[in-house]
Amino acid sequence: MAAKLKKGDKVIVLAGKDKGKTGTISSVSPKTGKAVVDGINIAIRATRQSQTTQGGRIPKAMPIDLSNLAYVDAKGKPTRVGFKMDGDKKVRFAKTTGDVIDA
Repeated sequence: MAAKLKKGDKVIVLAGKDKGKTGTISSVSPKTGKAVVDGINIAIRATRQSQTTQGGRIPKAMPIDLSNLAYVDAKGKPTRVGFKMDGDKKVRFAKTTGDVIDA
């Protein structure tokens, strides 16, 4: 199945402890169906000190399920993403406005 949400997309969280927050996707894992969003779903992870990094309690963005994310359209509203043919290219579009996402 084609990816409806991609790296760099601005998304809003629909469910969970960060419901209503927006951010941009920094990475997507299609195999697990999860994405890491900057500033969302932060967990504190303890790490050991090494020669290159300082140890301690470091906040880290954890993966969130793709079903709990929605694309943010031009008006700032959450929308679903669909696919359509634009000439001979397959493009993503916002279902609420009909605007093409990636031209």
